[in-house]
Amino acid sequence: METQTVNNTLRHLPRPSHHPKTAARRGMLLFARAVSVVFTPFYLPIVGMTALLFLSYVNQIFPWQYKALVLTIVYFFTILLPSLCIRYYRKMLGWTRMEIGQKERRMVPYTISIVCYFMCFYLMNNLRIPHFMSSILVASLAIQICCAVVNVWWKISTHSAAIGGVAGALAAYAAKFNFNPLWWLCLVILLAGLVGTSRMMLRQHSLAQVVTGFLLGAAIAFFIIS
Repeated sequence: METQTVNNTLRHLPRPSHHPKTAARRGMLLFARAVSVVFTPFYLPIVGMTALLFLSYVNQIFPWQYKALVLTIVYFFTILLPSLCIRYYRKMLGWTRMEIGQKERRMVPYTISIVCYFMCFYLMNNLRIPHFMSSILVASLAIQICCAVVNVWWKISTHSAAIGGVAGALAAYAAKFNFNPLWWLCLVILLAGLVGTSRMMLRQHSLAQVVTGFLLGAAIAFFIIS
Protein backbone atom coordinates (compact mmCIF):
# COMPACT_ATOMS: atom_id res chain seq x y z
CA MET A 1 0.00 0.00 0.00
CA GLU A 2 2.82 2.42 0.92
CA THR A 3 4.70 1.52 -2.28
CA GLN A 4 1.62 2.28 -4.38
CA THR A 5 1.19 5.64 -2.61
CA VAL A 6 4.82 6.60 -3.29
CA ASN A 7 4.48 5.63 -6.95
CA ASN A 8 1.33 7.71 -7.30
CA THR A 9 3.09 10.69 -5.70
CA LEU A 10 6.10 10.39 -8.00
CA ARG A 11 3.82 10.07 -11.01
CA HIS A 12 2.25 13.45 -10.27
CA LEU A 13 5.51 15.32 -9.62
CA PRO A 14 6.40 17.93 -12.31
CA ARG A 15 8.85 16.50 -14.83
CA PRO A 16 11.79 18.44 -16.33
CA SER A 17 10.69 20.47 -19.33
CA HIS A 18 12.15 19.47 -22.69
CA HIS A 19 10.09 21.98 -24.62
CA PRO A 20 11.92 23.34 -27.70
CA LYS A 21 11.34 26.91 -26.53
CA THR A 22 13.10 26.19 -23.23
CA ALA A 23 16.10 24.69 -24.99
CA ALA A 24 16.23 27.60 -27.43
CA ARG A 25 16.13 30.11 -24.58
CA ARG A 26 18.97 28.36 -22.78
CA GLY A 27 20.98 28.38 -25.98
CA MET A 28 20.35 32.10 -26.47
CA LEU A 29 21.38 32.88 -22.90
CA LEU A 30 24.55 30.83 -23.31
CA PHE A 31 25.32 32.74 -26.51
CA ALA A 32 24.66 36.04 -24.73
CA ARG A 33 27.09 35.12 -21.95
CA ALA A 34 29.73 34.16 -24.53
CA VAL A 35 29.31 37.51 -26.31
CA SER A 36 29.64 39.39 -23.01
CA VAL A 37 32.87 37.54 -22.20
CA VAL A 38 34.40 37.91 -25.69
CA PHE A 39 33.54 41.61 -26.00
CA THR A 40 34.56 42.60 -22.49
CA PRO A 41 35.18 46.36 -22.00
CA PHE A 42 38.88 45.65 -21.46
CA TYR A 43 39.38 44.88 -25.15
CA LEU A 44 38.88 48.45 -26.40
CA PRO A 45 42.57 49.53 -26.15
CA ILE A 46 44.01 46.35 -27.68
CA VAL A 47 41.50 46.32 -30.54
CA GLY A 48 42.09 50.00 -31.28
CA MET A 49 45.87 49.65 -31.07
CA THR A 50 45.91 46.57 -33.29
CA ALA A 51 43.78 48.28 -35.93
CA LEU A 52 46.01 51.36 -35.83
CA LEU A 53 49.27 49.40 -36.08
CA PHE A 54 48.24 46.96 -38.80
CA LEU A 55 45.34 48.49 -40.75
CA SER A 56 46.72 51.99 -41.36
CA TYR A 57 49.83 53.57 -42.82
CA VAL A 58 51.48 53.15 -39.39
CA ASN A 59 52.03 49.52 -40.37
CA GLN A 60 54.80 50.68 -42.75
CA ILE A 61 56.53 52.98 -40.25
CA PHE A 62 57.35 50.81 -37.24
CA PRO A 63 59.14 47.41 -37.25
CA TRP A 64 57.26 44.37 -36.00
CA GLN A 65 59.37 44.22 -32.82
CA TYR A 66 58.19 47.69 -31.81
CA LYS A 67 54.57 46.87 -32.59
CA ALA A 68 54.83 43.61 -30.62
CA LEU A 69 56.24 45.51 -27.62
CA VAL A 70 53.42 48.07 -27.68
CA LEU A 71 50.72 45.42 -28.00
CA THR A 72 52.28 43.36 -25.19
CA ILE A 73 52.29 46.35 -22.85
CA VAL A 74 48.70 47.25 -23.71
CA TYR A 75 47.50 43.65 -23.35
CA PHE A 76 49.18 43.16 -19.99
CA PHE A 77 47.94 46.37 -18.34
CA THR A 78 44.47 46.66 -19.89
CA ILE A 79 43.34 43.02 -20.11
CA LEU A 80 45.47 40.50 -18.23
CA LEU A 81 46.29 42.43 -15.05
CA PRO A 82 42.81 43.93 -14.38
CA SER A 83 41.09 40.64 -15.29
CA LEU A 84 43.25 38.68 -12.83
CA CYS A 85 42.81 41.27 -10.07
CA ILE A 86 39.04 41.46 -10.48
CA ARG A 87 38.79 37.68 -10.66
CA TYR A 88 40.77 37.35 -7.41
CA TYR A 89 38.58 40.00 -5.76
CA ARG A 90 35.41 38.22 -6.91
CA LYS A 91 36.63 34.80 -5.74
CA MET A 92 37.74 36.24 -2.41
CA LEU A 93 34.20 37.47 -1.72
CA GLY A 94 32.53 34.39 -3.21
CA TRP A 95 30.59 36.31 -5.85
CA THR A 96 29.52 35.08 -9.27
CA ARG A 97 29.97 37.10 -12.47
CA MET A 98 26.35 38.19 -12.24
CA GLU A 99 26.64 39.23 -8.59
CA ILE A 100 29.70 41.41 -9.13
CA GLY A 101 27.81 43.14 -11.94
CA GLN A 102 25.33 44.68 -9.49
CA LYS A 103 25.55 48.49 -9.39
CA GLU A 104 26.66 48.78 -5.77
CA ARG A 105 29.45 46.21 -6.30
CA ARG A 106 31.00 47.65 -9.46
CA MET A 107 33.08 50.45 -7.92
CA VAL A 108 36.05 48.27 -6.90
CA PRO A 109 36.35 46.67 -10.39
CA TYR A 110 36.16 50.17 -11.88
CA THR A 111 38.94 51.35 -9.55
CA ILE A 112 41.14 48.37 -10.41
CA SER A 113 40.68 49.02 -14.13
CA ILE A 114 41.42 52.73 -13.83
CA VAL A 115 44.61 52.12 -11.83
CA CYS A 116 45.83 49.56 -14.38
CA TYR A 117 45.10 51.96 -17.25
CA PHE A 118 47.02 54.74 -15.48
CA MET A 119 50.00 52.41 -15.05
CA CYS A 120 49.89 51.55 -18.75
CA PHE A 121 49.75 55.20 -19.79
CA TYR A 122 52.62 56.09 -17.44
CA LEU A 123 54.82 53.36 -18.91
CA MET A 124 53.94 54.27 -22.50
CA ASN A 125 54.68 57.91 -21.78
CA ASN A 126 58.10 57.01 -20.32
CA LEU A 127 58.87 54.91 -23.40
CA ARG A 128 58.07 57.94 -25.60
CA ILE A 129 55.35 56.13 -27.52
CA PRO A 130 53.74 58.62 -29.97
CA HIS A 131 50.73 60.55 -28.70
CA PHE A 132 48.44 59.46 -31.53
CA MET A 133 48.94 55.89 -30.31
CA SER A 134 48.65 56.51 -26.58
CA SER A 135 45.52 58.61 -27.18
CA ILE A 136 43.64 55.32 -27.58
CA LEU A 137 44.55 54.48 -24.00
CA VAL A 138 43.64 57.98 -22.81
CA ALA A 139 40.21 57.64 -24.45
CA SER A 140 39.69 54.22 -22.83
CA LEU A 141 40.71 55.60 -19.45
CA ALA A 142 38.34 58.56 -19.80
CA ILE A 143 35.49 56.20 -20.69
CA GLN A 144 36.22 54.07 -17.62
CA ILE A 145 36.27 57.12 -15.34
CA CYS A 146 33.04 58.56 -16.76
CA CYS A 147 31.27 55.22 -16.46
CA ALA A 148 32.46 54.88 -12.86
CA VAL A 149 31.08 58.32 -12.01
CA VAL A 150 27.75 57.66 -13.73
CA ASN A 151 27.52 54.27 -12.00
CA VAL A 152 27.20 56.02 -8.64
CA TRP A 153 23.67 57.04 -9.65
CA TRP A 154 22.83 54.82 -12.61
CA LYS A 155 24.07 51.45 -13.91
CA ILE A 156 25.39 52.41 -17.33
CA SER A 157 26.63 49.69 -19.70
CA THR A 158 30.44 49.65 -19.89
CA HIS A 159 30.27 46.94 -22.57
CA SER A 160 28.34 49.32 -24.82
CA ALA A 161 30.58 52.23 -23.83
CA ALA A 162 33.63 50.23 -24.92
CA ILE A 163 32.22 49.30 -28.33
CA GLY A 164 31.02 52.89 -28.68
CA GLY A 165 34.59 53.96 -28.00
CA VAL A 166 35.75 51.79 -30.90
CA ALA A 167 33.24 53.52 -33.19
CA GLY A 168 34.28 56.98 -32.00
CA ALA A 169 37.99 56.19 -32.35
CA LEU A 170 37.43 54.81 -35.84
CA ALA A 171 35.60 57.97 -36.92
CA ALA A 172 38.30 60.19 -35.39
CA TYR A 173 41.19 58.36 -37.08
CA ALA A 174 39.28 58.37 -40.37
CA ALA A 175 39.02 62.15 -40.18
CA LYS A 176 42.66 62.51 -39.08
CA PHE A 177 44.21 60.16 -41.66
CA ASN A 178 41.65 60.74 -44.44
CA PHE A 179 40.26 57.26 -45.14
CA ASN A 180 36.75 55.91 -45.62
CA PRO A 181 35.59 54.05 -42.49
CA LEU A 182 32.12 53.08 -43.79
CA TRP A 183 32.49 49.29 -43.84
CA TRP A 184 34.38 49.22 -40.56
CA LEU A 185 31.72 51.41 -38.94
CA CYS A 186 29.01 49.07 -40.23
CA LEU A 187 30.81 46.14 -38.62
CA VAL A 188 31.27 47.98 -35.32
CA ILE A 189 27.61 49.05 -35.20
CA LEU A 190 26.54 45.47 -35.92
CA LEU A 191 28.74 44.25 -33.05
CA ALA A 192 27.38 47.02 -30.82
CA GLY A 193 23.85 45.76 -31.46
CA LEU A 194 24.94 42.21 -30.67
CA VAL A 195 26.67 43.24 -27.44
CA GLY A 196 23.80 45.46 -26.31
CA THR A 197 21.20 42.78 -27.01
CA SER A 198 23.27 40.25 -25.07
CA ARG A 199 23.49 42.52 -22.04
CA MET A 200 19.72 43.05 -22.07
CA MET A 201 19.04 39.33 -22.51
CA LEU A 202 21.14 38.67 -19.41
CA ARG A 203 19.09 41.35 -17.61
CA GLN A 204 22.21 43.29 -16.74
CA HIS A 205 21.04 46.50 -18.43
CA SER A 206 18.03 48.24 -19.90
CA LEU A 207 17.83 49.61 -23.43
CA ALA A 208 18.44 53.14 -22.15
CA GLN A 209 21.59 52.06 -20.30
CA VAL A 210 22.93 50.29 -23.38
CA VAL A 211 22.25 53.17 -25.79
CA THR A 212 23.58 55.80 -23.37
CA GLY A 213 26.75 53.77 -22.84
CA PHE A 214 27.37 53.51 -26.59
CA LEU A 215 26.81 57.24 -27.20
CA LEU A 216 28.97 58.24 -24.23
CA GLY A 217 31.85 56.01 -25.31
CA ALA A 218 31.68 57.18 -28.93
CA ALA A 219 31.61 60.88 -27.96
CA ILE A 220 34.53 60.61 -25.51
CA ALA A 221 36.75 58.62 -27.90
CA PHE A 222 36.03 60.93 -30.84
CA PHE A 223 36.68 64.09 -28.81
CA ILE A 224 39.97 62.87 -27.29
CA ILE A 225 41.48 61.33 -30.43
CA SER A 226 40.43 64.08 -32.86
